[in-house]
Amino acid sequence: MDSFEIKMRGKVWLYEGGKSAWHFILLPKGKSRDMREFFSGMERGFGSLPVEVTIRKTTWRTSIFPDSKEGAYLLPLKYEVRNKESIKAGDMVTFILKVLV
Repeated sequence: MDSFEIKMRGKVWLYEGGKSAWHFILLPKGKSRDMREFFSGMERGFGSLPVEVTIRKTTWRTSIFPDSKEGAYLLPLKYEVRNKESIKAGDMVTFILKVLV
C-alpha cells in the first residue's frame, strides 16, 4: 500500500510547554483507533506515522504521534502553515490526511 487518505475536521489547540508552544489538532478517537489497527507494525519512532496533510491550499509532510492520554493521534501544525492559512488556536479546521507507508 502506498497511502491511505481520509478527510477530517478538528479543533486547533495550543500546548505551552517549557520554552516553546506547539499547535496541534487531536484526530478523532475512532479514526485514530482504526489507523492504529490498520497500520500496526508500520509505525516509526515514538509510534508515529508519516503523513501528507492538506489544509485549504497548503500541503506539507509531517508525522502524526499517538497521545496515550487521549487515545488518539496528534497532528502538529507548524507556524508556516498556520500563518499562510490564518489558523489560530480554537479554530475548527477541515483537512485531508494521507498516511504514507
